[in-house]
Amino acid sequence: MESTVSNVKVCNLAFTGEFEQLKECILADKTLACKTDQDCRTALHWACSAGHTNIVEFLLDLGVEVNLQDDALWTPLHIAASAGREDIVKALISKGAQLNSVNQNGCTALHYAASKDRYEIAQLLLESGADPNISDRYESTPLHRASAKGNHHLIQLLLKQSASTNIQDSQGNTPLHLACEEERVEAAKMLVEHGASIYIENKEEKTPLQLAMGGLGNVLRRIVEG
Repeated sequence: MESTVSNVKVCNLAFTGEFEQLKECILADKTLACKTDQDCRTALHWACSAGHTNIVEFLLDLGVEVNLQDDALWTPLHIAASAGREDIVKALISKGAQLNSVNQNGCTALHYAASKDRYEIAQLLLESGADPNISDRYESTPLHRASAKGNHHLIQLLLKQSASTNIQDSQGNTPLHLACEEERVEAAKMLVEHGASIYIENKEEKTPLQLAMGGLGNVLRRIVEG
């Protein structure tokens, strides 16, 4: 049964992983490799989404455009990072994928890796030059994303790569506000140990200390006071 994710045959083949059939179509008509469908996606976008590394590598070797954005401005790298496709992320980076390309929400691939706890992918992106302090349309950085979810290994990785602890989002929240609000104890402690202020006020005039529930406020205060 043929999947109907797309109105373009090669895009469906890329999504369902039918490599031989896809190869046959494209070798018969090279223009199909770059043909866009109803979502402005190419076979490369769909292969990244479904995780078919062999198809991705075949398309990249043909020289298809690696940074093409779909109708929501997602690049293949956004899709692969969000879906947790580490080998594909590697392949895209090796072919010149733009690390700091932003989609409609102002998010980079690193924002998705941070919020979905894709540690190896975040590491690859950062080591290749992704900006740890880039803000999305809500002025939220990858560190905000990781802190809200309590992804503490990722927080550690971002901090090692010079992620700034006190950037405020559009609500005036720092990553520490979000960690405290969601009761992410380990995340909050790590942020404070790396210089996050417990006294910055958000737009509701609340500090992280005021948002810290139970004994967390005391723990954070003790770290600050040494």
